[in-house]
Formats: sequence, structure tokens, C-alpha cells
Amino acid sequence: MSESTKKGLLDLPLKVILTEEGASHFIQNKKKLLRIKLADNIEEYGISLDSFAPQTIQQMILVDYISKLEISLPEFSSSKQDVMDLTKLVVFSLLYKQFDKEVYATLIDSDCVRRHNRANPSQIIDERAKITDRQVLFHLSNKEDVISKARKAILDPLWLSIKENPDLTPEERNIFMLMTEKFLMRMSRLNWYVITKFYNQTGFEEILRRIDILLKDYMEKGRVAEYISLMVMELALNCENTNMRQEVKKMYRGLPDTDMLIYDPDIRKKIISEMVKKHEMVFISWKLGGGSSSIGKQGRLQITLYNKDDEFQEVKESIETKKSADLRKRSLIDFYKELPEGSEGVDLGLYYLSYLDEACKKVNVKFESLVNQYSVSNLMVITLAFNF
Repeated sequence: MSESTKKGLLDLPLKVILTEEGASHFIQNKKKLLRIKLADNIEEYGISLDSFAPQTIQQMILVDYISKLEISLPEFSSSKQDVMDLTKLVVFSLLYKQFDKEVYATLIDSDCVRRHNRANPSQIIDERAKITDRQVLFHLSNKEDVISKARKAILDPLWLSIKENPDLTPEERNIFMLMTEKFLMRMSRLNWYVITKFYNQTGFEEILRRIDILLKDYMEKGRVAEYISLMVMELALNCENTNMRQEVKKMYRGLPDTDMLIYDPDIRKKIISEMVKKHEMVFISWKLGGGSSSIGKQGRLQITLYNKDDEFQEVKESIETKKSADLRKRSLIDFYKELPEGSEGVDLGLYYLSYLDEACKKVNVKFESLVNQYSVSNLMVITLAFNF
């Protein structure tokens, strides 16, 4: 449920595609950008990392520097926790951004801000207000004590309600308390500018109530992150097993039961080595809604898994141009239902999918899934789309 990880670094081969804001920042700081080819064969500017600090990636997402992340591995079993941590990090980063955006919207709609705007037409605070970073920093320069008191006024009653909730386990209480604190810690300076400006003024209690409602809402939305990470990992492992079964059949022709070979440690190493040579990888990409200029799309997340090899784009294009029936499109639930009875991961995949779908509906997160399968080559593209 929490996006935090005890590891200082995640050991994954990460491609980071930058937004215009991100590219401009790197160029201004004389950092060289690479032209990176992604799983869909599109080339974009970004950076490539072998390992990375989760906090660095999260901060880049929060300031709208990242448009897409992608990893590719022949097998995911040995990197399971890192991939799940990365997925949760991306989801929570988007939730932090959406929370911050909604806090500002509710602040400028409060009575005390409206009264201020009527009394100070030259200093209006609204969605079109041009409050500079310099103004915000100057105002907050001596407000550490006020920020601390305001944060305490927001969190204390919320934490009390969490502690007294009989439906939560001790672990869940700790997670929710930490989560709500993180939402406030990652809130923008602009919101703290407004909060401190009206701290203890008439009507400030309304601001506290409004933030409390939003925090409770996003506390529940945070539950979705765990289900998304489990779903992504289950799909990645299914793709991994599909690739390994195909490869082991080529390497050990004629054997009646090739499945048992996948789980032999020595043979597994040979299979993985062969798949790396042939570039038979599973790719996962996390496409974020867009930079600050993508109005109305900031809360979107598209996670795509590509089970592919070097000929993926060529096969895909040839199938599509022939207008054949080889390209099958269906929902993820239909995909699982159509897998042969007894296939590994079917029950677990349906279980995760059921919980993910239910969790998204409960907190008003739009969730859609689509599976494109190219039966000639047995290649698959699985897409999970969310709108937070």
C-alpha cells in the first residue's frame, strides 16, 4: 500500500523519457540527452540508467520532467520487488500531483479566500493568479513555525480517527498515518503559501475541513497502488513464462515435459542467456499523463507490457496491413478466461484483476484494460489504463 522502499537504489535498466520541461532543464544544466528507442520502436529524448534512487525519479515526476518510463528484462522473478516498488512509486507520484492540484482548487473556493479576493482585487488568488516563485518563497521564508502548526492542525484529528478505526489492523494504521503525512510533505509551496496566508483567520476551519476530506479520499485511493503493482508483476511473470516455454522447446526438442526444465536453476540460467542473445525480452512502460501543458491529462497513467522480440514492429505492421484476423483485441478479463484450464497464473491473475477493478470503482478511479495478440508470432501487447 505504501510506495516507500528501504532500498537506497532500485537495480533496474530504466529508460527515462523527458517532457519538454525536463529536456529543457537537462540541456540548461549541460546534461547530455540520448535518443532512445522504445518497445514500440518510437525514438524519443531521455536518459538511460542501470540503477537509480527512487526519490530522484519521484521528484522528477512531481515537477513534470518525465513523460514515460520503460524497463526490459528477459525474466522478472529476480527483480520482483524492485518492479513492484517502481510501479507503486509511479502511482503514488501521480496521486501526490492530483492531490496537490485538488487542494489548490478547494482552497481558492473557500470563503476566506473569496473574501480576500473581493477586498483585494489587485491581489486575487484564483486559478489564473500569477503568483511568482519569488513571492511564494519570500512569504514562506519565516513561516516554518506556522507551517508546522497548520500541518499538526490538519493531521492530529485525522490520525486520531485512524487510530480509533476498529476495522484497521495496527499495520494499516501505521501505513495510513505515514501516507497522509507524505501527501502533506509533497504538497507544493503555492498551497502552503495560501494556507499560511489565512492561518487562524476567520474561516480557516473551513480550509482544515476541506483538506481533511481530500486527505481521506486520497488515503483510500492509495490502496489501489498495491493492487496495480501486483497486477503488473503477475502479467510480467506470465509473459516471462510464455517466452521461456517457447525457448526451452527450441533448445530441448522432443522432450515430453519441458515445463519442469524452466524451474531447474542451471537450465534456467542457460535459457535466460539464450533469450538475452536473441533480444527476446518483456518490456514494461509507464506512460504518464503529460507535462504541465497537458491540461486535463495529468492524472492519467498507461501501463503497457510488450512480449516481443527484434521483429515485433515488422510482424505487427505486416499483420495490420493485411487486415487479417490474426490481430485479436479483447479485455484482460476475457484474456484470462480464454487461457487453457490449468494454465499457471490464471487463478491468481483473475484474483488480482478482480480486486484491482473493485478497488478502482470504490475510489472513483477509471480503469480499463486491453490485450492485443498477434497470433502468427504469439506476441502480445497488454495495456492497463487508469485515470486518477
